[in-house]
Amino acid sequence: MFDFLDQYDVWEAFWVTIKLTLYSAIGSLIWGTLLAAMRVSPVPVMRAFGTLYINTVRNTPLTVIIVATSLGLYQTLGIELGGGTSKDINFKLAVLGLIVYHASFVCESLRSGINTVPVGQAEAARALGLNFIQVLTLIVLPQAFRSVVAPLANVLIALTKNTTVAAAIGVAEAALLMKEMVENESDVIFLVFAVFAFGFIVLTLPVGLLLGWVSKRVAVKR
Repeated sequence: MFDFLDQYDVWEAFWVTIKLTLYSAIGSLIWGTLLAAMRVSPVPVMRAFGTLYINTVRNTPLTVIIVATSLGLYQTLGIELGGGTSKDINFKLAVLGLIVYHASFVCESLRSGINTVPVGQAEAARALGLNFIQVLTLIVLPQAFRSVVAPLANVLIALTKNTTVAAAIGVAEAALLMKEMVENESDVIFLVFAVFAFGFIVLTLPVGLLLGWVSKRVAVKR
């Protein structure tokens, strides 16, 4: 029944999906945390930049962002992100686009966690002489992260599924292989869909269950 799979490297396609997810998740967490710091910063310019970024990127379709990285940055401006083959450059551009988009959701999840930290704790820290960066990194963010494990898990699951958009610029991940298989194996098209649906369930379900368990274990009791 699944003999047609012998002609395709399904594992390689999903491995590219996993790498897209991993690199993009790390980048989104770092950039999203910096954006959250800007959103709660006492500096008006930084707060304005964070607000403008979130409202712009979050309301822009991911496909537009991914295609813009290829057509705008690479083909128009010649930015190659370290160079390499066309395949390597497209992969890096896809990671960049995914980071730019999902960092806005990480930021808003984290900002909601910051809002759960009692204001008195930050005031007490400032009374002890800590500056804004020290209050944020030593007092507020550790508690905020513990409060938003579940929302961040949802962002990670969405990111995993959204890697399929990278196929728009030719990245050879799972969605691009599925498109090829749909075109070539029209007689077993439902089996093709079933294979890729199963693949994404295998990737996302354990992550949701694991981070759901972690969320309960580290939740801040107030």
